[in-house]
Amino acid sequence: MSDTNLALRISNPSKAVDTQSIVGWGVDADPQNDPTYPYRNRTEDNHSGEWRRPTQQEAQVELLKSVEHKWLPAVFGTASPPSGVSGSMRRLAFRWSESNWAHWLLLIAADRVNMIEGLVEDLGRGHVPNIPKEMGVPAEWRHNKAGLLKKLAVAAAIGGTVTGLIVAKRNAGKREPSAS
Repeated sequence: MSDTNLALRISNPSKAVDTQSIVGWGVDADPQNDPTYPYRNRTEDNHSGEWRRPTQQEAQVELLKSVEHKWLPAVFGTASPPSGVSGSMRRLAFRWSESNWAHWLLLIAADRVNMIEGLVEDLGRGHVPNIPKEMGVPAEWRHNKAGLLKKLAVAAAIGGTVTGLIVAKRNAGKREPSAS
């Protein structure tokens, strides 16, 4: 389709579209060629909108449930149950509705705290984490050198500015008042 033809269609939406010119249009119109047709008939579903709730997964760990929902979903993840300070933050967050900004800010903060808890746990086990590798620095160096260099320059500028402000503040406090 040419750009001119596309521009005409966009500028005049009431103009009829020739469906024959659209590749793949009506591919599912023939029930004999419908790839989902055998699947639909497998359960003799009448597509009434009624369905049986799947068997509920049993909870082996603490689960946090939104106040908006009456039930837990049929299946849920149990790989990292809430624990420690981050778990307490998550429990607090789930006291509020998902429409409350405090809910989401606490969950974001809990993720950051959980990362620090993981680092402390690793160090406690005698494992020193390779933070640059875990952050993907080698992969970014291979595939996006310009982006990585830009990030490092921004980080160095911010670090230098903060360091300069701290040093300036310390030096300002150590100056002796001049005699007038």
